[in-house]
Amino acid sequence: MKSNVLGAAVLTLLSLCASGTALAQLNGEPYIHDPSTVVYDNGKYYTFGTGGGGLISDDGGWTWHSGAVRTGGGVAPDIIKIGDKFFVAYAVGGGGMSGGHASNVKTMWTKTLDPKSPDFGYHDDSVVASSNGVEDADAIDPAFLYTQGHLWLSYGTYFGFIRVVELDPKTAKRIPGNKPVDVAIDMEASDMMYRDGWYYLLGTHGTCCDGANSTYNLRVGRSRKPTGPFVDNEGIPLLKGGGKLVASASGRHIGLGHFGLLDLGDDVEKFSCHYEADLDRSGRSILDIRPLLWVDGWPVGGDNFQEGMYEIQSQRSGFGLQLDVDFVRMDNGRGRGPGGGGPAAGGPPAGAQAGNGAPRPAGAPGGGGGFNRAPAGPVVPVPNQQLSQVEGTWPTGTVNVNLSDYMVRPNQEWKITPVDGVGGYPGSPYFKIQIAGTERTLAATADGQVVALPAYTGGPEQLWRIDQLTDGTYRIMPKAMPDSSEPVALVAVGASTPTLAKFDPKSDKGRWNFKKP
Repeated sequence: MKSNVLGAAVLTLLSLCASGTALAQLNGEPYIHDPSTVVYDNGKYYTFGTGGGGLISDDGGWTWHSGAVRTGGGVAPDIIKIGDKFFVAYAVGGGGMSGGHASNVKTMWTKTLDPKSPDFGYHDDSVVASSNGVEDADAIDPAFLYTQGHLWLSYGTYFGFIRVVELDPKTAKRIPGNKPVDVAIDMEASDMMYRDGWYYLLGTHGTCCDGANSTYNLRVGRSRKPTGPFVDNEGIPLLKGGGKLVASASGRHIGLGHFGLLDLGDDVEKFSCHYEADLDRSGRSILDIRPLLWVDGWPVGGDNFQEGMYEIQSQRSGFGLQLDVDFVRMDNGRGRGPGGGGPAAGGPPAGAQAGNGAPRPAGAPGGGGGFNRAPAGPVVPVPNQQLSQVEGTWPTGTVNVNLSDYMVRPNQEWKITPVDGVGGYPGSPYFKIQIAGTERTLAATADGQVVALPAYTGGPEQLWRIDQLTDGTYRIMPKAMPDSSEPVALVAVGASTPTLAKFDPKSDKGRWNFKKP
């Protein structure tokens, strides 16, 4: 109920996140059922739920607590901002409660969501859709879509049809003479999106309101028109129960439903939802915010970034982010004689740039040979180069970073961990990025460069925001760059130089991949 505004590579990234530590949970007390779309107002994020009231985040979207105010009571609200007004829709009655399906969807507006502001207050509480308890519809679970100058409202439950009606975007009241259109069955908590000429109708399938036994899951169909006909990726009409899976239960979070789009711009899209039961929080219903990806023209639920050990790979060049220190060669292992002049095992190709920027001449000592020889003994793994073997050659102070071929070296392995008590962004905390096994910490500088400091000191230039983009790659941004208020991202200049600059969603320069070493 709510709204607002690749293939294999994306699936690989999704499986990477799923194979890491347990999925992050929003911080604080994110307890809510039937949450509205998450919206931003004057430095805070808000969402509203069934029964009145809702949640607020004042640290960027990571920590949530009660305090949002909504009048009218009722169930399953939604909210959207158009111009200088926030329009709220909610339902009174229906849903099988007290044995009936007679219900009204109402809308109202306020100029601010801050209950302490003199501009706060809800106005023009009006009925825009209804069901009489006999017809094949139940007027609850409303959701807004504003696009192309038109405001649409979807609503309905498993009892009968999901319906779409057009509202006046200036007032959120029903356009005179506009009649609701039946667009789907076998779903509830619907929502709509518009993208690249397609209207997407999302709805929650499965069972709700049964805690750990709920089977809620999110599905979608699309149409060239806001009133349908909507079909899924197999061509099955949503009026016949079709729907492509977008997201479902994950880990110990059961019963995903009530989608709401949070479009943050620059190719970062996220969605809010609730889980019927968080098994790590007494089985309570909770809010979640997750990345939204797009694969072959269809939305796919992503996962927020998880802490762990990673290679950080540039999408532009394929090279890995590393400390710019002297290159230390590895033992070639068995079966590689001293002659031949081929590339050495574990070293850059002949003529390529080593870690310190100096090219290695072709035929340098250690060049491989005997590529076709049988090993002189049993075949065994060549051990990775260890931090203890090379750290003594590194400078003790601040060290530059650069990009080079990934070669499983200690100066290329990064440990990424969340930091408590420093806020976050929608769905995630800030992270610190350090060379594994050390305190060397990635940091932004006042002149727009990136370096590794000897240790983490807690400054905002050492905190990093990691957002998954709609194609499955990632954007990496410092919380702040010293002496600047402009948002910047880690970008690759050429093949080997990382720097900080404004993120360009049309370029691969600022796109990164995280791979397990």
